[in-house]
Amino acid sequence: MEALDSARAFVKDVKRVVIKVGTAVVTRADGRLALGRLGSLCEQIHELNMQGYEVILVTSGAVGVGRQRLRYRRLVNSSFADLQKPQVELDGKACAAVGQNGLMALYDTLFSQLDMTSAQLLVTDNDFRDTEFRKQLNETVVSLLSLKVVPIFNENDAVSTRRAPYEDSSGIFWDNDSLAALLALELKADLLVLLSDVDGLYSGPPSDPHSELIQTYIKERHEGGITFGDKSRVGRGGMTAKVKAAVHAADAGIPVVITSGFAAGNIIKVLNGQLVGTLFHRDAIKWVSQGQFGARDMAVAARESSRRLQAMPSEERSKILLDVADALEASEKLIIAENEADVSEAQLAGYDKSLISRLALKPGKVSSLANSIRVLANMEEPVGRVLKRTELSEGFILEKMSSPLGVLLIIFESRPDALVQIASLAIRSGNGLLLKGGKEARRSNAILHKIITSAIPKNIGERLIGLVTSRDEIPELLKLDDVIDLVIPRGSNKLVSQIKASTKIPVLGHADGICHVYVDKSANIDMAKQIVLDAKTDYPAACNAMETLLVHKDLAQTGGLNELIVELQIKGVTIFGGPRASSLLNIPEARSLHHEYSSLSCTVEVVDDVNAAIDHIHEHGSGHTDCIITEDREVADVFLRLVDSAAVFHNASTRFSDGFRFGLGAEVGISTSRIHARGPVGVEGLLTTRWLARGSGQVVNGDKDIVYTHKDLSLQS
Repeated sequence: MEALDSARAFVKDVKRVVIKVGTAVVTRADGRLALGRLGSLCEQIHELNMQGYEVILVTSGAVGVGRQRLRYRRLVNSSFADLQKPQVELDGKACAAVGQNGLMALYDTLFSQLDMTSAQLLVTDNDFRDTEFRKQLNETVVSLLSLKVVPIFNENDAVSTRRAPYEDSSGIFWDNDSLAALLALELKADLLVLLSDVDGLYSGPPSDPHSELIQTYIKERHEGGITFGDKSRVGRGGMTAKVKAAVHAADAGIPVVITSGFAAGNIIKVLNGQLVGTLFHRDAIKWVSQGQFGARDMAVAARESSRRLQAMPSEERSKILLDVADALEASEKLIIAENEADVSEAQLAGYDKSLISRLALKPGKVSSLANSIRVLANMEEPVGRVLKRTELSEGFILEKMSSPLGVLLIIFESRPDALVQIASLAIRSGNGLLLKGGKEARRSNAILHKIITSAIPKNIGERLIGLVTSRDEIPELLKLDDVIDLVIPRGSNKLVSQIKASTKIPVLGHADGICHVYVDKSANIDMAKQIVLDAKTDYPAACNAMETLLVHKDLAQTGGLNELIVELQIKGVTIFGGPRASSLLNIPEARSLHHEYSSLSCTVEVVDDVNAAIDHIHEHGSGHTDCIITEDREVADVFLRLVDSAAVFHNASTRFSDGFRFGLGAEVGISTSRIHARGPVGVEGLLTTRWLARGSGQVVNGDKDIVYTHKDLSLQS
């Protein structure tokens, strides 16, 4: 089961649904009834009925079925001479009268096989002019639905006052699409589903390879800009009629989905919130106001808000953070409830345990996050610090000052606590922020964003921190290199690599967290056991968890290697070996020495000495965090000096590689790049520098009249 998409979240409240099935779905190309599709339709309605939905069916197809039958009757009742004459087109009303009987007989048979009952309701548009009729219609349908009967509506074309069933679009409704929209409104449905012979509404004719499926119809964007193909091969208006009916219903407050009646299970998928077909919704413009329509506006608003934030006194910016911390703690129960809903949905969707582990906010996490925000609030003011002060010449002073980067775009997966850390760091560093979390944390991210932005003063504006809600908006944001200053992806190797390959904006982050622990021959084995177990099992899904254990060859002889492996196995860790260790210990060989398990598994390999360990790390590591356990100070110094990783430890768990544990208050991520920031990135990593010069009329003039002193005044300030 797929997770509910945020744009389709409204379906969880749907109870009464109108389903309209078109002639092209009901019949085959030769005019005969499409028994397989009708059977699938009835099975889906049966399943929805069992789940407690109230289903109302509007069906086309009677005229097509009747035409096919009457053509056959005319053929068998005509003489050879009659067949040589020009054939007059059959009367549409007669076709409707004959076809309606056969169509309903088939529905009755199919539903009976599913132990269900259906009821036929034939209407004309003149009926709806009578208020008493409308009242009686409602009462009849409510009565049928209460008995689990499926009402099946069709226009009574046989007695319609319309000139011809395929012509004349005057009246209250003019085809079964507009009838379905009218019934959805009249019967107070929660959703209208229009089944078609294509997957939904396309930007052009579906046969055109350049046409794209439109997932959400935005009237302000799409109206007048779509090229429709030919009308339905059998129905009255094809997609044009469906869109007209869908827009009418959506404007009146009834969501509509146009989707294929040919694809199996599409109605069920729609009601599960999956992205099938084209959605029409009255609030659609609001959903994209920060996305397809306003990616640039969103970034510009964040920059403008950040400039107002930077202009505030330091203590007022600190107070915003303290208010955020208080607001989070006050809303802890609400946050946990939303997070538990995300976790439950992720489990039902079959997500990996490592992702679910990162998704869950464990007991005490909200308080811990609030406390880390208070640490940030009380730290020394990071913005506007004079980093260097130089006298260029007498009376001419130059200062190098810390300054916000501008607007940050953070794309992260799974961890809703990352949203809190990143938002608080942005506020502390005076940056504007755009956040895009994974759909698996949709509820958690939404409530956290709402709580945090509600604590931001109105004179700064809640658009200081924008929450991007659709994955479709990311490509547009990645194009905005003129208004977004830094992208920080936090997630899988695939995510980071894709972002780096698709933007001109500088990207800060790490693709892999392949952390090593090397146990040297002089290591204290008891200490080694503690560190290795902590590095692997404290939080296996973390990017700073140990993924590879390197052990000096002498420990394989003295029993130290076996002791370490036994300790890991007792804790439930699955062991894989490098080429040397798998042969020596008779354990399965790792599929790759460059592999991040993010779970209770790790690779073990035997190496000759510290230099071999360093070479292994450089060849197979990711430059994140690596550790040596040894009592030999000289060996430790060699390791610390030569291992080219963002963080290198001696006799300490790799799990310490963390912004909070480093005293940064929080972290926006961990960087393995070598430009700008490396390792855990806190406030300082979100700052750049500016030069401020204070002169007294100096001019260059070919440097003839100026004497440069270049005196360092930093120590004197």
